Amino acid sequence: MADLWRTISERHGELLSALGQHIEISLIALMIAVVIAIPLAVWVQTHHKTAAVLLQVTGVLQTIPSLALLGLLIPFVGIGTLPAIIALVVYALLPIFQNTYIGLRDIDPSYEEAADAFGMSRLRKLFKVELPIALTVILSGVRTAMVMIIGTATLAALIGAGGLGTFILLGIDRNDAALTLMGALAAALLAIVFSWLLNVMQKVSWKVSVGVVAVAIFGMVGSQVYTYVTAPKETITIAGKLGSEPDVLINMYKELIQKADPDVGVTLKSNFGQTSFLYNALRTDKIGIYPEFSGTVLASLTKPSAAQQQQVTAGKDNYPLAKKLLAKQGLSYLKPMAYNNTYALVVKESFAKRYDLHTISDLGKIAPSIRAGFDLEFIDRQDGYKGIQSKYGLQFKVDSMDASLRYQALDRGQINLTDGYTTDAQLRQYHLVALQDDKGLFPIYRGAPLMRTAFAEKHPQLVAALNKLAGQITEKQMQTMNYAVSVKNEKAATVAHRYLVQHGLLKEVR
Repeated sequence: MADLWRTISERHGELLSALGQHIEISLIALMIAVVIAIPLAVWVQTHHKTAAVLLQVTGVLQTIPSLALLGLLIPFVGIGTLPAIIALVVYALLPIFQNTYIGLRDIDPSYEEAADAFGMSRLRKLFKVELPIALTVILSGVRTAMVMIIGTATLAALIGAGGLGTFILLGIDRNDAALTLMGALAAALLAIVFSWLLNVMQKVSWKVSVGVVAVAIFGMVGSQVYTYVTAPKETITIAGKLGSEPDVLINMYKELIQKADPDVGVTLKSNFGQTSFLYNALRTDKIGIYPEFSGTVLASLTKPSAAQQQQVTAGKDNYPLAKKLLAKQGLSYLKPMAYNNTYALVVKESFAKRYDLHTISDLGKIAPSIRAGFDLEFIDRQDGYKGIQSKYGLQFKVDSMDASLRYQALDRGQINLTDGYTTDAQLRQYHLVALQDDKGLFPIYRGAPLMRTAFAEKHPQLVAALNKLAGQITEKQMQTMNYAVSVKNEKAATVAHRYLVQHGLLKEVR
């Protein structure tokens, strides 16, 4: 509990900002869902077959996994708030539509007959008789949708929309229970508060309810206008993959860019997601820069020829080839840093000593007893588990798990082998051993900023600023920085700033 209060105290500014983002996304999605679902339910009262079809459709939409829906939306609407709102609206339609339809359908016919006897028009009967009678059932559906939206909106952090999910993802990634709990408790309290507000609105007159909604809309619109007016002339979005290392790197990028051009605004999207998310976002101009590694470029983002692939597997520096192939896609790959953050198969030191394990080939003698935990990207890559199977002839019992959880599972003995990177802080934290890649499966992974060529040509001063990292940062230095963030819970911005100052890339402001 002490850790939780300390975390809230240290991050109260970030918490309030994330809370505001979460409320804004949730309210916008809820209002759009209400505007769509309630009129639709009113219309289908006289079209029962259509109502049955729409109930089925909205039910099917709600069964689509939220991550899959977000992934499908990115190529069409990009990243950020818009795809998050669309996904939340899709999930909110069913309870609102269903409850409105049922509430109107189950009205006692005698009320309808009385309204007709008084000569009420269809519209007047709807607002004076039907909707007031069905209001309790309708608001119950709205309440269900609202709680669902607030909970699901935590995933918006995966596509750069912010919100309370940022703390949950960060806490999971860094094994920081206080961060995870802070995000989860804030989301739960938000759902309780909004549920209470809906209950209050149910008891007051509809005019007061409309007034409250109008104030909320005015507040959101005003906030957006203020943000637009006060924003810098140009804002560059820098995103990073999951983990502490990309977080440190993008904070370095931000400081170097702002030193080169103080008038440029920089927005960071940390823990943005897997490679495909960032690559598609970059190609569609939704982000400006993200750090990428040469091995990933050749394995996942380009298609080297057989001859080129042979050069890669021969252990040669693959950065020039990655740069060349990316240039054909209209992307500029800046100068790389010094360290090689390649894949590794990782076991506990005690496990390695017990079975005399030094290389990946040594796993062959105990392969039947191996229980591996790999992340989904490693399982599906040719320079990952597929390559282990084909090049080493090894087959393991494999569990797929999130990258942020695999080291914890290894430490607890739930698995005895996992994939990792040579700069991971957890190698030091959990006393792990990276087995030697004796057959040269894993390519070299040299990291560098990736951006569109048009962006690079437009901002030569920013390219020069980022190229100051060329040849900088050793594997040991990167692992130390990862350890500071992941284990010692230092802020990535603090760690990045300290490195830049210590190595003369940035002057300390006094």
